[in-house]
Amino acid sequence: MSTVLFELVTPDRVVYTGDVEMVTVKGGYGELGILPRHMALATTVKPCLVKLRVPGGEAKVPVSGGFLEVLPTRVTLLADAAELPEDIDVDRARSSLDRANARLAGGGLEAEEMERMLAARLRAELRLEAVDWAAQYGHLLTNEID
Repeated sequence: MSTVLFELVTPDRVVYTGDVEMVTVKGGYGELGILPRHMALATTVKPCLVKLRVPGGEAKVPVSGGFLEVLPTRVTLLADAAELPEDIDVDRARSSLDRANARLAGGGLEAEEMERMLAARLRAELRLEAVDWAAQYGHLLTNEID
């Protein structure tokens, strides 16, 4: 199967760059599946697990939102934050999830604080899901920038 160059970039670093067969993200208007030679497009990305079909399998990477640029030979995701599963601190993610759940269960939150806690909970859930998936199926990304 043909591939397309995929780059995942945060304000701090290039998280991943490599050839993929397909990229699946949660865009501003729903889920998008991007294949090689896809027509050009740009869209926002909601917090999600980015699914990367790579030669030999699939990998999932949590992102906390961002902007996706698609060109026929390159896909670039400028993410607010992203981590490869092997870089995720599981204890920290679980602690973040517990804190967010406790704050939400306590009630009495202003709308802005509730929104922040819901976002924190979603980020923690995505990070833990990526780690669980990688542990079960193996992490298949060979990061070409290392």
